[in-house]
Amino acid sequence: MLALGLALAIQAWVVKPYQIPSGSMEPTLDIGQRVLVNRFLYHFKDPKVGDIVVFHPPEGAQGGPGEQCGVNRGPAEPCPEATAKEASDNFIKRIVAGPGDTIAVKSGHPVVNGEILADEPYINPCPTCNLPKPITVPPDHYFMMGDNRGASDDSREWGPIPRDWIIGEAFATYWPPNRIGGL
Repeated sequence: MLALGLALAIQAWVVKPYQIPSGSMEPTLDIGQRVLVNRFLYHFKDPKVGDIVVFHPPEGAQGGPGEQCGVNRGPAEPCPEATAKEASDNFIKRIVAGPGDTIAVKSGHPVVNGEILADEPYINPCPTCNLPKPITVPPDHYFMMGDNRGASDDSREWGPIPRDWIIGEAFATYWPPNRIGGL
């Protein structure tokens, strides 16, 4: 009984396993691959650009185009504000911009504070993924994008998410055996 209680406590507060449900993070993470997520790290430090995180998206994030952004937006800009309520679903994406950063998208690459992040060897590029009009990420919010830019619903559609919706950082994969390792 003590072992079960300890195992449940570890999953609730320390490390939790998650299974990748979609191809939005390919080639970094494949469908069905399993990751371990550090649930306590962000109590001691801020998330940073490049971190792969599990989080709750805003309500409507799986609702399709037009239903996801919390405000009206221009046709060539990323969503500047998410809906007010978090969904119960869990998503996994990469942080590409943090609080106070300006962000636009060119050929699937984030343009953060005027600089294109072209050194992203882990992404599937998307030449048609362009949102040239920049937005500013609000304080205590993070802008997420999947590595498979053409097949990812992410902050481009539903806006930056509040820090307290972030569950934790994915730090390792443990399944399948040929993909075991750190992230």
